[in-house]
Order: sequence, then structure tokens, then C-alpha cells
Amino acid sequence: MRTLITAAALVLGLLAGTVATVRAATVTVFAAASLKEALDAQARMFESRSGDKVVVSYAGSNALARQIESGAPADVFISADLEWMDYLQTRHLLAPRGRVELLRNRLVLIAPSDSRVALTPDAGFPLAAALGPGRLALANPDSVPAGKYAKAALETLGVWATVEAKVARTENVRAALVLVARGEAPLGIVYATDAAAEPKVRVVATFPENTHRPIVYPGAIVAGDRSPAADALIAFLASASARPTWERFGFIVVGKPVP
Repeated sequence: MRTLITAAALVLGLLAGTVATVRAATVTVFAAASLKEALDAQARMFESRSGDKVVVSYAGSNALARQIESGAPADVFISADLEWMDYLQTRHLLAPRGRVELLRNRLVLIAPSDSRVALTPDAGFPLAAALGPGRLALANPDSVPAGKYAKAALETLGVWATVEAKVARTENVRAALVLVARGEAPLGIVYATDAAAEPKVRVVATFPENTHRPIVYPGAIVAGDRSPAADALIAFLASASARPTWERFGFIVVGKPVP
């Protein structure tokens, strides 16, 4: 009898494990590179609460949107601007009612941590002179959100023409951050949260918000046979539970659903 009870318990345990395995899901997220530390922390929290697994691929929002358009298997997309999210939505590549404005950010001018440069980003400020023979590290302003925001700010301030030829264009904002951190560029423009994540750089100045469009991070569920946990992940990222983590990494929380 004892043997039968032990065998039954073992079978029930195996069945329970099988059910748990079946219920667990993997959510594949394509996310803007500037979200790395914060989203990694959010993913760990979601995993511990749900039992599901989150796999995140980080890159420039433009590159990720193009990959989704080409059929890459993403369940969730989080962009660093509205334009690339709109790009997918107009092509019917996002699920209906699965989009939310999650976060906002600020744009900053950075230098290596041991640099003594001082600049105030106002009309006609001497950015070109401060660069000297060096280059301005910038995500590609033709396509990457951080670069587009930066170009807009410099155009508004009337200095883009003086530094355009000195721009070191990178594939995403984190690559621009690395150039400055390594001392390979004397100045760069990144998000405030990027600067906070890298101790080898310092913030020289913050760009006035009226010099560029608001920096908005929308999140959305990608259309198709998505993971059943995708909806739960988006809801979690926009929830009050996620707010302290976003704020700890310097993001401004919005959490507003988009009709």
C-alpha cells in the first residue's frame, strides 16, 4: 500500500510539473537599446511573478521595426519614438488595442567623466568650437530616434549646420554612449537614462524640452500568433507595480493606453 501511495504521489508530481510547463510561455520582446537595464529588471520581476520567460532583443527602434516588418518573430515591440510604432501600425502589424505609451525621457549632452568642458545648450551655443578636431557621437539622425531628437534640438538652436560634418553616426544610442565613455569622442548626445547607466560619462547639460518633440516610448503587441503572455507583460509594464523600477532608472512614467 505504501508503495502504491508513493507511486501515485510521484505521478501526481510529474503531472503537476507537466501542467506548469505547458502553462509557462516565452515572450519575445524587441526593445529600444536605451531600455536595457530598466527592462532587464522589469523582465526579471515579471518572470518571478508569472512563471513565464521574457527574451529581449535590444537595438535601434528603426532596425527592430524593419525586422518585424520582415517577419521577425516578436511578440512585443517597445520603441523610443512614436514614428516607428506608427510605421508598424499603418502596415497593420500591431494587434488592435494592444498599444500603450509607457515612458518619457530627456535628451542630454555628455562628455567623458574627466572632461572639464562646460556648455549651455541655447541659441547659437559654441558646440563646434568645443568639439575642436573631435567628433560628436550621435545615433544616426536619419533613422534612429535618439539621433532624430538630437538633430531637431540642434537645428532649433541653430547649430546643426556647424557640427553636421563632425557627427560620428552610430547604429543606436548605446553605441554613441560607448564612444564617449571610451574617450573616442569628446562629446555626445544621448538620453538622460543612458548617461545615468554609464559611470564613465558625465552630463554636461540637458536640452530644453521645447527644442525637440517629446521623447515618448510606446509599447505594443505585435500582430499574429503571439505568446499568450504578451498581453500580461504589456499590462505589467504599464502598471503601478512597474513604476518604481522605471523611475529608479530615470524614466518618466506615462502608462497611458492608446485607443
